This record gives sequence, C-alpha cells and structure tokens, in this order.
Amino acid sequence: MKTKKQGRIRSFYRNLLEEFHKDKSTFIIYITLRTLVILIAVLQFLNGNYENAMLCVFTLLLFLIPAFVQATFRVELPSALEIIVLFFIFAAEILGEINDYYVKYAFWDTMLHTANGFLAAAVGLSLIDILNKSERVQLSLSPLFVALTSFCFSMTIGVLWEFFEFGMDYFFLTDMQKDAVVTHISSVYLNPENVNRAVQIKNITDTAVNGQSLGISGYLDIGLYDTMKDLLVNFVGAVVFSIIGFFYTKYSGRGRGRRVVDGLRITKRQSGAPASPAATPDPEPADGGGPLRRYALTERLLCRTRMRGLSRASLSPR
Repeated sequence: MKTKKQGRIRSFYRNLLEEFHKDKSTFIIYITLRTLVILIAVLQFLNGNYENAMLCVFTLLLFLIPAFVQATFRVELPSALEIIVLFFIFAAEILGEINDYYVKYAFWDTMLHTANGFLAAAVGLSLIDILNKSERVQLSLSPLFVALTSFCFSMTIGVLWEFFEFGMDYFFLTDMQKDAVVTHISSVYLNPENVNRAVQIKNITDTAVNGQSLGISGYLDIGLYDTMKDLLVNFVGAVVFSIIGFFYTKYSGRGRGRRVVDGLRITKRQSGAPASPAATPDPEPADGGGPLRRYALTERLLCRTRMRGLSRASLSPR
C-alpha cells in the first residue's frame, strides 16, 4: 500500500516537471521569480521578519498552481495565462505585502483586483468551452449565456476572495481589508430616539479612541470602502472580458478579440496525447463550426429524429 502511494507521488511530481519544461519561456520566468522569492525569504529570515519569510514560502507553493492544475485535471494552460498568473502572484504577495506596494501605491490593489476580474472571466469561459465540447455533458449555450456565465463566475470568485479577506481580519487580526479615512458618516445606530432614521455627522476632523486622538483628519472606516471598491473593479474586469467573449463566441472564434481569448483560453487535453509545447486553439471543424459548437446537440437530435422516421416508415404496413 505504501509503495503504491509513493508511486503515485512520484508520478505526480514527474507530471509537474513535464509541465514546467514543456515551454521554455514560462519555465525561465518561473525559475527567475522563484529564485527572487527564495533570496527575499533568506533576507527576511536573517532580518528577523519570520512572518514575511513564511509568506515567501507560501508564495513558492502558489507558484505550483498552474502546473498542479494541468497535471491534475489534464488541461492545457496557454503560456500567456501561466506567465500572467505567475506575475500576478509575485505582484500580490511579494511586491504588495512584503514591499508595501499596497500602502505606497494606491492603484496597486485596484490594478490587481481588476486583473483578477478579467482573468477569472477567462477561466469561466474556458470551463464552458470544455463542457460544450465534452461528449459526456450535453450542453450547448448561446453566446449571451456564455458571456453571462463567464461574468457570474468572475464575480463569484471576487466575492469569495472578499469573504477570505474578512475572515483573515476577523479571526487573525490582519488588515487585508484596508481602512479608509472619511470626513462624514451617516448611521441609524447614533439616533438617540432608537428609530430607523440615520443621523449624519459632517466635517469630521479627528477621531479619538478611549480618549486618545488617532491623529487622522477624519473618521476611520474599517474596510467597507475597500471591499466595495474591490468588487467594483472586479466587476469592470469581468464585464470587459465577457463582452469580448460574447463576440468571440458569436462569430465562431473570429474577430478582433480572438487573440485575447485564445491567449487565455484553457483547453482540455486529449486522452493519451502528450503535453504540447504551448496550448493552442482547437482546430476549426470542416463545416465551419465555432470553438463552442453551440448547435452540436441540435444536430445530433435532428439526426436521431430522421433515423427514427426512417425506421417507422420501413415498419409501417403498405
């Protein structure tokens, strides 16, 4: 039993190595980023910043996600998508958390959440594409529903991430949901009559806690503005890709958005086929069908109907 388990582990790691070596550009970027993270981890450990050192170890594990997904689910990730994911992880964890880019640059968090909405929508469209082409699942969605499902998938990922941020702040006293300083508040809680009528306080110039001034020129909001801003920019990224995906699907993979979608579209690896150097779009069928083949199910049903009609005609009495 133990030997069988060890064989599975060796096979899994062998598949991971194959995924890393299949594309040179992706592998070089992976090695470069991994080396940088290791050097930063050593420096953080020597400086006594053990929390940052553990964050670097966590980042190294996150770098395995693309290869893990490909080896486990037998899919092909385009090189462009793999590279973007690696840079995204590095920008979020190393530059954002350890180098304080979230504090130094106000646009950093906004940029990453917008990119997350765009990429998550691409993953959602890829999943629909795989299901549409699967012989096991009889699914055939119109371009509008493809775009809508892609958008909903992206927004779900964004909401789940905000749940994670809240959980980290609540249970581990972190500050993932960054605070904001506001100069006016409106709250029912402050109404002395205990009725559902908001009391407004404007032109706030200072906030004191337990009689001690916080030294900020306003009231300290504890994450609400950050959460809504993150969801809003995630919404923007999801809408942009969903529109591109709609026209990509409607015109059968042709048009201006083809390079964008094909560069980010995950494809199902054929059983028994070796890993290709880079994920490429599936070849177009000879009848001109698109990559999502929306009417494949309809054609199969029509064929069955014709066959049943012929069978009945041959059996009917003359």
